Amino acid sequence: MTVFLVIIVLALLAVTGWQMSKIFQLSRGPGAESSEIANDNDNRQQAKLMLWFMIFIYVGMAYSFWHWSKLYLPEAASEHGNQVDTLMFISIGLIMVVQVITQALLHWFAYKYQGKKGKRALFFADNDKLEFIWTIIPVITLAGLIIYGLFTWSDIMNISEDNDPIVVEIYAKQFSWQARYAGEDNTLGEANVRFIEGINTVGLNENDPYAEDDKITTELHLPVGKEVLFKFRSQDVLHSAYFPHFRAQMNVVPGMVTQFAFTPDITTEEMRNSEYMVDKVKTINEIRKDNSETLMAEGEAPLDSYEFDYFLLCNKICGDAHYNMQMKIIVESEEDYNEWLSEQDTFASTLESQE
Repeated sequence: MTVFLVIIVLALLAVTGWQMSKIFQLSRGPGAESSEIANDNDNRQQAKLMLWFMIFIYVGMAYSFWHWSKLYLPEAASEHGNQVDTLMFISIGLIMVVQVITQALLHWFAYKYQGKKGKRALFFADNDKLEFIWTIIPVITLAGLIIYGLFTWSDIMNISEDNDPIVVEIYAKQFSWQARYAGEDNTLGEANVRFIEGINTVGLNENDPYAEDDKITTELHLPVGKEVLFKFRSQDVLHSAYFPHFRAQMNVVPGMVTQFAFTPDITTEEMRNSEYMVDKVKTINEIRKDNSETLMAEGEAPLDSYEFDYFLLCNKICGDAHYNMQMKIIVESEEDYNEWLSEQDTFASTLESQE
């Protein structure tokens, strides 16, 4: 009944508005301009508004670049990352140049060629020269970007295992990651979700000798300056392994293995000590300090101090806790990496400890 009454009230309001508009038109008198076709005064006003809107666009664009540029990621921490950044900035630069020119022409022509009584626009059916120009320029530009991108893509995807890269499997499941390192043979053992049982959380084949020296961890350690070949598997749904600071991302698809490789070239400690990161951490900790004071005043525990770390994130919405699906990454010297890896239990020793 309430819905019905609301509909009646809205209908009455609509009828009232319509009647009031009719009364307003009648009150204007017989000499008033009643045509719905734009006149010279209307066109003049709209032309000026177009110029003001162009200024608004450019001021907003300049402010956005100035204000939000601080949210750019720091320098890439992988060898191929600089190529990705270069491609992105070239694309942004080209888009901005085209946008500035075309928007300026669009708004200026709307002002310059505003409608005037008795003035007719020039019309022609086609112009082969213009069509050639605005077709060939985008073709050449896009071809250059695509070819440049293909070379970068090839560096990441075409991995030769003859170069003896470190082989690491990244295993995804709702809502966590696990890393599996190949042992001294640098060969990962056979794995399948059908083998998952008990402590065998990533589904290794217990009868495969290559699996015996595999090491499973919940933290990803990488040696700086050493190529790492990542192989990805998913236990359940589609995930996406996203390494933002290394400019790398790969879908993790159930039922298949995907892969790419990159070479980290900035250690965690070096990134922490960079000017960009020092300023960012300082700002975050100042915010946390203010929030902690509020929490303590309410009788709650204060926030911990923030320290930068690389993280592996999931970039596909994979469920309720997707936002918290992450794994810490430590990039360190090869000596520290080898020491850490030697301290990790092998799959065989883990099975033996459970017997």
